[in-house]
Amino acid sequence: MATQVKKTFQSPKGTFDILPDDQKYWEKVRKAVKHVALSYGFERIDIPMFEHADLYSTAIGQSTDIVEKEMYTFRSKGGDLLALRPEGTAGVMRSYVENGMLNLPQPVKLYYVGPMFRYEQPQAGRYRQHHQAGFEVLGDQDAVYDAQVIIAFLAVAQELGMKNLRVEINSIGCPKCRPAFRTQLVRFYKTRVAKLCKDCKRRLKDNPLRLLDCKEEKCEQLKAYAPNLIDHLCEECHNHFKLVFEYLDELEIPYALNPHLVRGLDYYTKTVFEVFVEDEHVEGGSEKTHQRSKLALGGGGRYDQLAKTLAGKDIPSVGAAIGMERLIGVMKRQNIKATPLYKPEVFLVQLGAFSKKKCLRLFEDLRVHGITVAESFGKDSIKAQLRSADRSAAKIALILGHKEAIDGMIIVREMDSGAQESISMEKLIKVLKEKLKK
Repeated sequence: MATQVKKTFQSPKGTFDILPDDQKYWEKVRKAVKHVALSYGFERIDIPMFEHADLYSTAIGQSTDIVEKEMYTFRSKGGDLLALRPEGTAGVMRSYVENGMLNLPQPVKLYYVGPMFRYEQPQAGRYRQHHQAGFEVLGDQDAVYDAQVIIAFLAVAQELGMKNLRVEINSIGCPKCRPAFRTQLVRFYKTRVAKLCKDCKRRLKDNPLRLLDCKEEKCEQLKAYAPNLIDHLCEECHNHFKLVFEYLDELEIPYALNPHLVRGLDYYTKTVFEVFVEDEHVEGGSEKTHQRSKLALGGGGRYDQLAKTLAGKDIPSVGAAIGMERLIGVMKRQNIKATPLYKPEVFLVQLGAFSKKKCLRLFEDLRVHGITVAESFGKDSIKAQLRSADRSAAKIALILGHKEAIDGMIIVREMDSGAQESISMEKLIKVLKEKLKK
């Protein structure tokens, strides 16, 4: 009889476990996002991890890669076609309209943190389940909010201690001025169809602006010679874009105009931007050369037409999203430290069953008084427990034997010096707090 091989399970392709050693980085990023968000007046919103699929196809656009290739869709038991959220903005706008936030003082400033889902080929910093933090300003068309969203985005990266940040910015116009540019763009690419990748040949018919978002090398080369949308802006879009520059200049925020920058979602109008981190790498053998690589942390822009598309309402808005995996990857490459979340101050050492019971109660008393405690209750040997105390890097070990437990005493040992004293349980909290202050 053939031996049956037991199946071993692994995480699905494009997903990963966030292990305890990495949690400190995630917590540092979440804290930075929350601190920056609240300091700019953004309030937290949590939207569902799945929505009706047509929310995304309507908001993002039928001919975008997300809707065509990347959405995880499924039928509910009731027959509804649902989708795991591929991005946050559409859900935030749906919530804004559904919950009557239009009746609040405008603008409404919201932020979110959470997982997104896209079926795409996994690569460095990009996963099928990934995490984003987003800032959205809904209900105001003033260019000052375009600038403030960019500034808030940079503030998160700067609060984390990141270096070599670069902002690239463009305007993709509005429904008034974009058609003329679209005509010129189609004319330019029609004479070069043979040089386009398979996807871009289709985009030329369905959504020509997306040609400028292609990352295929041959398409990137063509893009350098394509017409610039910025040369076709109407007066309103031109003035709006000029104001964004003026606001960024006022705060001395460095930026670069990228006339071919577009975003991969159909709802964007006017300002679009991306934030990159530039890392320097040394390449070559005896003759070494310094190369700079550019990694996008995220981006965003204005989406004045989104509410009109979804609900027939005029709600000018602007927002941005940051890739949290990308942030953490950069933190590690730039040697940005993160404080461990669990750092015990005291380690409990117990000898015997009676002492173990007393230590279990003592653990709770210390925790209630705000003292971080570690233990090794499953070990009986004092040597093994003291080795664990050393590894924990606790400053103090509390040793409770059978006699001490009966007498209401405990041994307090300073791990660095090895000095120890026996004190009464009644004085323990006071003594510990004094020693830990030192």
